[in-house]
Amino acid sequence: MATAAEAQAMRHAVALAARGLGHTSPNPVVGCVVLDAGGRVVGEGWHQRAGGPHAEVHALRAAGERARGGTAVVTLEPCDHTGRTGPCSQALIAAGIARVHYAVADPTAQAKGGAAPMTAAGVALDVGLLADEAEAVNEPWLTAMRRGRPFVLWKFAATLDGRSAAADGTSRWITSAESRADVHRLRAEADAVVVGSGTLRADDPHLAVRDREGATQPLRVVVDTGATIKPGARVLDDAAPTLIAVAEDAGIAHLPRRPGVETVRLPRAETGLRIPALLAELHGRGVRSVLLEGGPTLAGAFLAAGAVDKVVGYLAPVLLGAGPAALADAGITTIAQALRLETADVTRLGPDLRVTAAPIAVPATAPLAEEN
Repeated sequence: MATAAEAQAMRHAVALAARGLGHTSPNPVVGCVVLDAGGRVVGEGWHQRAGGPHAEVHALRAAGERARGGTAVVTLEPCDHTGRTGPCSQALIAAGIARVHYAVADPTAQAKGGAAPMTAAGVALDVGLLADEAEAVNEPWLTAMRRGRPFVLWKFAATLDGRSAAADGTSRWITSAESRADVHRLRAEADAVVVGSGTLRADDPHLAVRDREGATQPLRVVVDTGATIKPGARVLDDAAPTLIAVAEDAGIAHLPRRPGVETVRLPRAETGLRIPALLAELHGRGVRSVLLEGGPTLAGAFLAAGAVDKVVGYLAPVLLGAGPAALADAGITTIAQALRLETADVTRLGPDLRVTAAPIAVPATAPLAEEN
């Protein structure tokens, strides 16, 4: 059983882990707090960037000799893998840690297993302390590892009558400045932002993060089946890297060749590109979390492919009565096929409501190996 001090330490470790969101891919976000033998906090840390020291190492360095005989509280099972950094299990053993609380087991084939050598070395282990909170902060990475593809968060903005734009196509601005600022938070936490060619033509979005100090810019991904992107598109500037996904048979000689802009060919679907192929391509590039900002057609294709893990809708107290809906054809033809969601949060942002929900049941696949 965890003490009150250990539970408090885990809650703080979860908050520390959240500081790494958007900075650690392809690795997870992890937080760690070290308590001395008397239960006092003597060190803390979080995984700040891929290839850099892990959370446990930062915390142990801060604790120094005070860690000996103490307890490490970690949001994810300490790794037992040597990659760009050494195994955290061995670092904890060497520091003389007597007990380790970790919230969630590592699902990857390569990094998991830190529990076994620690147990063999006489370290007492406790698993599951505040597991739900630790799962939530690391949801994108854990989902990507369990399903073998990036976690997908679909974000949309709509009026109360479900319109994403007016009948003449105008959509700036349906939602408030507060909602738009919150979208930049989502972008800053994502590895990639995805839009389709329809959104590109209608809105010419920039897709880079603004007004978030220290943010790592996500990969901007344009699903442009017919390679129609224009040389002056804002996503082609040097504010962030850009990937243009086109059909295998599309002509690309006219596409811009600039530093930071790549083109990838993917197989066609009945309409557009095959979503599983797109996600596999992104996963292979180290993308673990995707913010889907595309319009109704692309959103429908992702939903039809079973590739939406969470939905964030920004609902404005506005009525239009006509214009495109927030979601187009998703392969649903009867109410029995409706994708049922569970509401996780409803928050007021200025005059708007932000509703966060997730599919009630999505099957998982076997875990993948992961690099450190």
